[in-house]
Amino acid sequence: MAVSPLLAVLRPNCSTQAEQQVAAVAAAGFRHVELSWNAEPWWFDLLLDLQRQWPLLRFGAAAIREPEQLQAIAALGIAYAMAPIATEPLLQLAQQLGITLVPGVFSPTEIHHFGSVCSAASGLVKLFPAAALGPTYWRQLQGPLAPLPFCIAAGGIAPKDLASWFAAGVQAVALGSSLFDSSNCLRPGHIDSLAPFAVAKPNRN
Repeated sequence: MAVSPLLAVLRPNCSTQAEQQVAAVAAAGFRHVELSWNAEPWWFDLLLDLQRQWPLLRFGAAAIREPEQLQAIAALGIAYAMAPIATEPLLQLAQQLGITLVPGVFSPTEIHHFGSVCSAASGLVKLFPAAALGPTYWRQLQGPLAPLPFCIAAGGIAPKDLASWFAAGVQAVALGSSLFDSSNCLRPGHIDSLAPFAVAKPNRN
């Protein structure tokens, strides 16, 4: 993730929309793509298909909160997941299943505690919802809580905000609905904001 510090978080309503959005973010240089959890059967088939179509992309699952969800994505061969909350039982289960689970943290207490808990595993935490706090928040924690864990800022961030977040010290940023227009294409102007942080574009099989 240090090589490719951008994550795309997709919340598609159907397979067609997901395929269009994946093609758009892949063309923009994203390597990490998360699909928000959906219990509908098409979602599971979609994740299997996408992994075959885009072997150079690393697919994950977002909005994971329950043990059953972790077990389901493990069966799909998904290697990582993001959670909006942080619970030690869920982190322990993820470790048993061989999945990298990134817990959501918000307060200094959560960042300190789960940064320590995760250090033995992935070492990653997700600052969520990051936009409600702003990049200055993370910078202000560097003194009293140093060393801070590897942080993925997520929730309400737009491409134009990337430089501020990286300057504040986070190592990665997750971008969601702000990426797309009504045609599931990247909004005009986003490519210029993404370009400094993107990598070479992968090909579809």
